[in-house]
Amino acid sequence: MTNIQFLKMHGLGNDFVIIDNRKHMLNLSTSQIRGLSNRKRGIGCDQLITMETSKTNADIKMRIYNSDGSEVGACGNAARCIGRLMMDEKKNTQVQIEAMDRVLLATRSNELISVNMGQAAIDWREIPLSQKMDTISLDINEGILENPVAVNIGNPHMVFFVKNINEIDLGSIGPKLEHHSFFPKKANIEIAQIISSEKIRVRVWERGAGITEACGSGACAVLVAAVRRNLSDRRAEIELDGGTLEIEWQRDNCVSMTGPTEINFSGSCSL
Repeated sequence: MTNIQFLKMHGLGNDFVIIDNRKHMLNLSTSQIRGLSNRKRGIGCDQLITMETSKTNADIKMRIYNSDGSEVGACGNAARCIGRLMMDEKKNTQVQIEAMDRVLLATRSNELISVNMGQAAIDWREIPLSQKMDTISLDINEGILENPVAVNIGNPHMVFFVKNINEIDLGSIGPKLEHHSFFPKKANIEIAQIISSEKIRVRVWERGAGITEACGSGACAVLVAAVRRNLSDRRAEIELDGGTLEIEWQRDNCVSMTGPTEINFSGSCSL
C-alpha cells in the first residue's frame, strides 16, 4: 500500500489535488486518478496535478489530469496555484512552469497570481478541428446555441455567445458538445454573455471534468473569441461561477490571466 502526501488548493472554486513528485516519482494509473478525484470516495477535485522536476530551464514541471484520468495540456488556475507554491518556496515573485508543450510565466502582485498562458491558436489545424473551416463561426447548432468560436489555449475550446446565460442547461448540452465530431480531441465548452466591453459572464463545461466553478484557459478563450467577434476590449473581467479573473489578450498574441488562489488543506491517503 502506497502512502500519498497531497495538498488541496483552488482558484475560484476550480479545485486541485496536488502531489509533489520531485523526490519520489509516483506513477498513478487512470483508475487511481479517478479514485483520488472522486468527491465521495476519494479526496475530490476537478483536476489532479503532479509537480515534477523540469528538464528544461523552467522552475517546475506540471502535469494535469482531469477527474476522468485523461491528461491535458493546460489549466490556468492550476498554473496559478503551482506558481504560488513555487514562488513561496523560492521566495521570489516570478517562476517558469513547464506544462506539456509550453512554458508559462507566473508572477505575483500582492495576493494575486498572474500567469502568461502563451499564444492563442485560432487556425483550424491548431485547435485542432477535423476539417478546414472558419474558426470564428463554426457550423454547430445545439438548441438555442449556434455558431461558436473555436480557440486553443493549451486545450481546445468552443465558445458560444448568448443573450441570457441562465437559459442554457449546461449540464445537458455540455456532454454532447464536448464530443462533437469537429473536435477529434474533444472540447471545453464556454457559454458567454456580454455584460459590457470590459465584462463577460461565463459558465464552463470542461472536457473530462464536467461543470466547473472556474476555468482559466476557458476564461482566456472567451476573451479571445469576444475580441475576434468585436464584442470586447482586449482586457476584460471574466465573471465565472466561482469568481472573477482579469484576462488580457496582449498584442504579442499571448494571453495573461490574474486572480486569487487559496490553500484548502494538506493531508495523506493510501492507495
